[in-house]
Amino acid sequence: MALIKPVKGISPVFGKNCFLADNSTIVGEVIMGDDCSVWFNAVVRGDVNSITIGNKVNIQDGAIIHCTYQKAKTTIGNNVSIGHNAIVHGCTLMDNVLVGMGAIVMDNCLVESNSIIAAGAVVLENTHIESGTIYAGIPAKKVKDLTIEQTKELIERIANNYLMYSDWFR
Repeated sequence: MALIKPVKGISPVFGKNCFLADNSTIVGEVIMGDDCSVWFNAVVRGDVNSITIGNKVNIQDGAIIHCTYQKAKTTIGNNVSIGHNAIVHGCTLMDNVLVGMGAIVMDNCLVESNSIIAAGAVVLENTHIESGTIYAGIPAKKVKDLTIEQTKELIERIANNYLMYSDWFR
């Protein structure tokens, strides 16, 4: 069973049909939409500020979602995939975003819809990622524009797959 704990009297709130792996951790001021999944060893820590997560979001193995005390909350839109061991910290990810494995997205970043953060990228504080782009590298820079077809293939396919995978564990 996932570790779910209140912090300062505030407990996480979950939508319908969410899968929480046995050793995932979700604490504090976390609001999660429907059809989400939090995978093995992932941590969603709403202890120092709020974390709001939309529908059909998957937070893969070892990922960390956190925020900054009195400074930066975390907001994640719909249809978002956060790859294995990624860190999403005090930022906003809009709808239809893919954060690759091991990527880091830092405080006050805005990642617009239909965008990809490549595996291993480091998105520095206050970076604005435009819709329909791929950012990669350290520090992350724009490397390519995406077509609507590419975003459907890459982003939607992964989000849909994780919804299917979570059903295997119910």
